[in-house]
Amino acid sequence: MHKAYRFRLYPTPTQAKLINQTIGCCRFVYNHFLAEWNQAYETIGRGLGYHECSKRLTALKQTLPWLKAPDSTALQNALQQLDEAFDRFFDGTANAPRFKSKKHPNQSYTAQCNYPKKGRPSIEVDGHRLKLPKLGWVKFAKSREVEGRILSATIRRNRTGKYFVSILVETEIPPLPATDKQVGIDLGLKHIVVLSTGEKIEHPQYWRRYEEKLAYSQRVMARRKPGGSNWQKARLKVARLHEKIANCRNDFLHKLSTRLIRENQVVCVEDLRVKSMQKNRKLAKSISDSAWGALSQHARV
Repeated sequence: MHKAYRFRLYPTPTQAKLINQTIGCCRFVYNHFLAEWNQAYETIGRGLGYHECSKRLTALKQTLPWLKAPDSTALQNALQQLDEAFDRFFDGTANAPRFKSKKHPNQSYTAQCNYPKKGRPSIEVDGHRLKLPKLGWVKFAKSREVEGRILSATIRRNRTGKYFVSILVETEIPPLPATDKQVGIDLGLKHIVVLSTGEKIEHPQYWRRYEEKLAYSQRVMARRKPGGSNWQKARLKVARLHEKIANCRNDFLHKLSTRLIRENQVVCVEDLRVKSMQKNRKLAKSISDSAWGALSQHARV
């Protein structure tokens, strides 16, 4: 089975520059071949496919030498993502692929782990250091051991400028101990969860806790000249508050869903149309703060 480990990365300024460059190159490759794919579909009635894009990428590197700087597997992975996006579109499970924007708050790229017959793998862990293609050894916050055969590493930069890595491994995951307990979950606002056993779990309301502080920071940002140094400082402060709220909420939901899954063999979650309910202006903010969809997703996984 596949399992992912997520850690905070601490690259040097040189490594951070190469990460940003790789993210930009992957975005360029994705957008470039999305445009060519769409043009081919309009001209000959079919798309290019991954292998055709891969051939054209080799030729494109001769024209644009700066595409040789980042890890080659990251560029190939961008093409695979494009191919999979079109597969989902034609299967009817997703909308048509869209061009990626450099203004998106979260940016990432994925590097594959190669295992040569001689020598070390391209991605490996040594203490609190992680070896990544082209980057070399990067310091990271190792909070637990990475167990299993490493398949790939996804490097992300969030809106606050922090870097994270998700290491995908292939490993055996032992099943949880069986139990004869079952539980039903009723989702709410005052109590985020009411169990069929009668237990009520209070809503932590992380958004409400930081609402005034966030509103003040947003007002400060609105009064600054967009693009200026003071505006950038204010934007970063707002982004950090959003990050803090999201981290607190995710931590709570993960702990709650883990507890419910470990204690019960069957978990039944109320199915709600969250988007329709959010049209109610008086409840929209509280519903968003509840993150019912995320809790249901965690319980399924």
